[in-house]
Amino acid sequence: MENPKVVAKAQAVYPGCIRTGDLAAKIHAALVRQGFDKDSTQLATSLSCDEVTRELERQLGGYYGDHFSMGGLAGFPFGGVSSFKAMARHIPVGGNCLIVYAPQVGIDSKGEVGKIERVGKTESSPCCECSIAAHEFVKKVMANEVETPGPVTSPLDAQQTWVGSMLLRHGIRLQQAADPSAELPLALFDCMDEFMKKIVKAGCNEVPSPGRIALVGGIQIITPPGTADFFLPMTFELRNNNAELQENLMDFLLDPPAMS
Repeated sequence: MENPKVVAKAQAVYPGCIRTGDLAAKIHAALVRQGFDKDSTQLATSLSCDEVTRELERQLGGYYGDHFSMGGLAGFPFGGVSSFKAMARHIPVGGNCLIVYAPQVGIDSKGEVGKIERVGKTESSPCCECSIAAHEFVKKVMANEVETPGPVTSPLDAQQTWVGSMLLRHGIRLQQAADPSAELPLALFDCMDEFMKKIVKAGCNEVPSPGRIALVGGIQIITPPGTADFFLPMTFELRNNNAELQENLMDFLLDPPAMS
């Protein structure tokens, strides 16, 4: 049974969020009109490597089959241009690709944003932990407690270092936010969206003509067991294999859908 406190909190903090099962169905309904079907669509995701984010991939897989994974810490597409090009070469003849990307945030059973109950744990734990660590790093830089990092030179914790560096540009935004924990995934999405579109622009020509690229980006909202996860859609675009915007499909993800 769903926890009404969690549902109310998700909808209050992230207006416009929808259940991830509904998201998958709406994406499919919009794209089938564009010729995207299971046999001709290569699904790719860039979601966090955290195990709690896998449900959305399973729901999308019900429509499109197995997915190609581009994501790493905080959901950033650390596979980069090389992973996009590799994915594009997997697109069926005459087909298209769908890329779904998002940072995540948890809401626990008490309605606390930035926390989640995990199986086998007695207390709520941070979600997304690496995003929170990046925010802590940003706060220390702003307080002059640590220096602004230079280029990453070691692979040992390169992704975490990179997430923190990307988030620095949003330090004042987070500092001034009424609820920094709720604002954090929104700031991370802005970083991720810019990064993803640079990757698409750099690798788009690997998509065989007349193939198209559907991009769905937003915030993945992780909830306690028994309550459906949510997703706040931020972008739903259709681009050609020159990365040129062909159509904005966001209206298909509104709940309720916009009237035509």
